[in-house]
Amino acid sequence: MIDIPELSLVVLVGISGSGKSTFARTHFAPTQVLSSDFFRGLVADDENDQSASADAFDVLHHVAAKRLAAGRLTVVDATNLQSHARAGLIKVAREHDVLPVAVVLDVPESLAWERTQARPDRSFDRRVLTRMHRDLRRSLGQLAREGFRKIHVLRGPDEIAAAEIRYQKLFNDRRDEHGPFDIVGDVHGCRAELETLLGKLGWELVRDAYGRPVDAVHPAGRTAVFVGDLVDRGPDSPGVLRLVMGMVAAGHAICVPGNHEQKLARKLNGRNVQLTHGLPETLEQLSAEPAEFVREVQAFIEGLVSHYVLDGGKLVVAHAGLKEAYHGRASGRVRSFALYGETTGETDEYGLPVRYPWAQEYRGSAAVVYGHVPTPRAEWLNNTICLDTGCVFGGALTALRWPERELVDTPAAKEYYAPVRPLLPVAAAPERGLDIADVTGRKHLDYGYGRITVPAENAAAALEVMGRFSVDPATLVWLPPTMAPCSSSTVDGYLEHPSSAFADLRAAGVDRVVCEEKHMGSRAVVRVSAAGAGDAIWTRTGRPFFGPELDEPLLARVRAAVKPILAELDTDWLLLDAEVLPWSAKAGGLIREHYAGVGAAGRAALPAALRLLDQVAARGLDVAALRDRIELRSSEIDGYSAAYRAYVKPTDGLAGVTLAPFAVLAGAGVSFAGKDHGWHLAMADRLVAADPELFTPTRRMVVDLADPAAEAEATEWWLTLTGAGGEGMVVKPYAGLAAVDGRGRLVQSGVKCRGREYLRIIYGPEYTRPEQLERLRQRNLGRKRSLALREHGLGLAALDRLAEGAPFWRVHELVFAILAAESEPVDPRL
Repeated sequence: MIDIPELSLVVLVGISGSGKSTFARTHFAPTQVLSSDFFRGLVADDENDQSASADAFDVLHHVAAKRLAAGRLTVVDATNLQSHARAGLIKVAREHDVLPVAVVLDVPESLAWERTQARPDRSFDRRVLTRMHRDLRRSLGQLAREGFRKIHVLRGPDEIAAAEIRYQKLFNDRRDEHGPFDIVGDVHGCRAELETLLGKLGWELVRDAYGRPVDAVHPAGRTAVFVGDLVDRGPDSPGVLRLVMGMVAAGHAICVPGNHEQKLARKLNGRNVQLTHGLPETLEQLSAEPAEFVREVQAFIEGLVSHYVLDGGKLVVAHAGLKEAYHGRASGRVRSFALYGETTGETDEYGLPVRYPWAQEYRGSAAVVYGHVPTPRAEWLNNTICLDTGCVFGGALTALRWPERELVDTPAAKEYYAPVRPLLPVAAAPERGLDIADVTGRKHLDYGYGRITVPAENAAAALEVMGRFSVDPATLVWLPPTMAPCSSSTVDGYLEHPSSAFADLRAAGVDRVVCEEKHMGSRAVVRVSAAGAGDAIWTRTGRPFFGPELDEPLLARVRAAVKPILAELDTDWLLLDAEVLPWSAKAGGLIREHYAGVGAAGRAALPAALRLLDQVAARGLDVAALRDRIELRSSEIDGYSAAYRAYVKPTDGLAGVTLAPFAVLAGAGVSFAGKDHGWHLAMADRLVAADPELFTPTRRMVVDLADPAAEAEATEWWLTLTGAGGEGMVVKPYAGLAAVDGRGRLVQSGVKCRGREYLRIIYGPEYTRPEQLERLRQRNLGRKRSLALREHGLGLAALDRLAEGAPFWRVHELVFAILAAESEPVDPRL
């Protein structure tokens, strides 16, 4: 049985008299067979005129190309004994992205000579046939290296006569599958969102004994189709693989490979690949899986087919899309396009390849569904649609119901990975001269308080955030710096303690500090004006805070409260640094995902374990030591739950939301960074008095660092504050935001000293155990402190430039540099 792909170029190989023409007539339609003899006759009126062979093969190749372009099986009947003759045919096959197949008819030379002598149109002697036979023997070892994907050798007349042709569909040809389909965009390790999306689509998950989803079934018999990029960047690539592999194995889904799977497979095969774009996270996640599972992953990826043609040819699915000429074809070029798309050879401002806009020119009748390049939302363009809506980048996971053409999506729970390029196009430069060139690439900034180098990759990350999420750059004139914690404490039972915070600032040359209650909420920057023009509230990364439906009424209330201060300070707008409370108002999802689940699991499991141990002990077994450990863990979990619950309060819209201002940063033509914190907090108190329902006061205590009694009193105040569930305090130089040391160097804007119980949220329920505390005390604070001081200086410089009326691009480059600095790899727990 000879298996031949339905669309292929079949090359018959054999010496004269081997029976090639007879074989071709027996097994193929006359129109499918291109005979070299026939084409010699066309160009020279003599099929035996060897001098016409070059022209004959030119025409043969041309006709073969036309047939292959039209998707028709083509058979070449010629001796094809020389590698250069076969090379031309392989070239034609590759140019039309079909598989070249060799069928070798190997008969004894004596039989071939007997047949040749019986033909009156053959006049060459035996030596020619002997040379052909020698060429045939040499060719048998070369065919695979030359590029033939299938090679069938039929030896002797009996085997040739008994041969049967069986046509095979290409692996990508599933035209006979009509769905209906649910086509899912790039998942990138977002297993939770995938489960949610499948649920919305009506799928029922099947879980294993460990509760992990390993399959999904649709009651209506739908088939899921995954467009690739299952892995990398997200939190659970193994979980996504386990589910999709199970669905594919059960026949409930099909999947095409993405470029991220391709790279992962090369790495698993021991190839040298760059550990970038989320691959390190996937490898780390897979390292926790059994070796057998990793081997299954490797085999699964290697078995994936570049693209699929479905539903009678009406639907094509490929990871990066596929232009019409490649539909249903099989070649390295087709696979490359399906995985990566086609690029122009240029790179954009983010250092990424500029992709050829094939979809803009697509005119095919088949709908092409793909992913690969994240977009803000899925939209049809020329009968193509990209379903990658950037779930792992904080967007959404999107599916297309086919043939209904209905889009279904689920939002990402969070931004798991900062994208290299924004999902939204960068807005045109405003009239005031803001230019993207001012913030792209590697930049060196001298900002008055120091000099900073902004790496190109950090700038790209900041540009993505600003391009995708931020408020209008013309409004974004300041971002709060990150804040360093105090030095690790040596006080028994404490990781952070006021004595360390006071020592840190004393060492920096500060002699007077203000200890401010650290509000456990979400940092907010508020710009308000008398007329309301340009008013906004944004997060510490420049994003609108709640969204217009809540931001606008919140700003209206702040505007009303601040009006008397505007008049007093002779400015028509103010910039405030504040905290929005409660924490749960902005971070409810974070609390549920990262904290509540841990607490709930512990509170459910540990008491049950204690009861079981009590039963075991009652039977006379000594489990006291184990029970003590479990009881300790139970109390730690209780403390952990109480810690985060202190910051969870009910809100309904703005009801229950309060704002705690602690600094007035700037106004029209003026920076207030030089004012001491007494002035700033007095202004905050006036806002509290103006609207006590909206504004929350900031409790504080001024401390002279030369007075041990004052330090002791402040420490007792901190203990009381944190004992009542407070997060802790921030210790700031009383002189103000622009405080400097004795040598004129900028000092930290403040150091945070967080409470013992609050730190359970950060470091885990059991962090107060002596061995854990000892380990945590070795944490490296240098990088965090350096970053905090750098961002603080950039922010001060931005306020200075704003006050002096500098061109906006000069303010913007500093704010942009703060955002870029946030890409620095620093332990987020600090």
